[in-house]
Amino acid sequence: MLAPFKGTVYDPACGSGGMFVQSERFIEEHGGRPGDIAIFGQESNPTTWRLAKMNLAIRGIPCDLGPEHADSFARDLHRELRADYVLANPPFNARDWGRERLADDPRWTFGLPPESNANFAWVQHLIHHLAPRGVAGFVLANGAMSSMTAGEGEIRRGIVEADLVDCMVALPSKLFYSTQIPVSLWFLARDKADPRLRERRGETLFIDARELGAMIDRVHRELTEEDVERLVRTYHAWRGDRGAGAYKDVPGFCRAAPLDELRRKEHSLVPGHYVAPLSSFDEPIGEDFAERFAPIARELTEHLDRAAELEAKIRALIERLEP
Repeated sequence: MLAPFKGTVYDPACGSGGMFVQSERFIEEHGGRPGDIAIFGQESNPTTWRLAKMNLAIRGIPCDLGPEHADSFARDLHRELRADYVLANPPFNARDWGRERLADDPRWTFGLPPESNANFAWVQHLIHHLAPRGVAGFVLANGAMSSMTAGEGEIRRGIVEADLVDCMVALPSKLFYSTQIPVSLWFLARDKADPRLRERRGETLFIDARELGAMIDRVHRELTEEDVERLVRTYHAWRGDRGAGAYKDVPGFCRAAPLDELRRKEHSLVPGHYVAPLSSFDEPIGEDFAERFAPIARELTEHLDRAAELEAKIRALIERLEP
């Protein structure tokens, strides 16, 4: 989706370095040179940090993962870095991330995140490290798209009003082996007026991909190559990438929404609130009803996301108890 051909790539929760390996592979598959990108990362777990260095070293990929393992919030090893591409799959809904010690940190441009959930600490950390024309793509639990608790709604409002949200993708459930928490992809762009692409200020693309993919066993789903290509093609066409073709809204799948509409829906970033569902009815839902139903839909979405998280925890406990 981000197509990192040239420049700096940063991942502040890099794990064993999988995002970096995929970035290099993408360049090679598209005829570029792996040396065209500079890799920067950070990982808090000492064992995983060593695995990342080994993973990249055996592939001959130069990188800067810092002199040692470190927490990206408490000790940002790349404080001055402003990256062209930020890729991340940070820990979902992490608690006790160090809010009190970092209350005056300059990274919290849009508000101090709650101690009970680090999701918007990660989002603002990623924004902080974006270059003037940088783009970010990351995975978050679905609750972050609509949560109004503990100041998260105000932080999200600030990010939306700054016109940083480029594209939101709601993914199918059961994609991960480690968790069944439903997730979404966020794509942020520091400059939507980048002359290399189409002028798209005041506009956000929403993609509802929850029906894509195929079950490979009872509890796991995978996106097919055709699914991935459809997502990539849709996003690149909407951005105006050369050779990507013309973009058009597709009921039930994608829609470009203006900023004013996001304001009317309390800055919710749930694709289902903007992508018109496929319907056999010719008459559209009345605008008055849609406005009155919107808060109910947002609250229901939060409850469903929370129910999915609890289900995942219960399943994990059952698996531990099974012989």
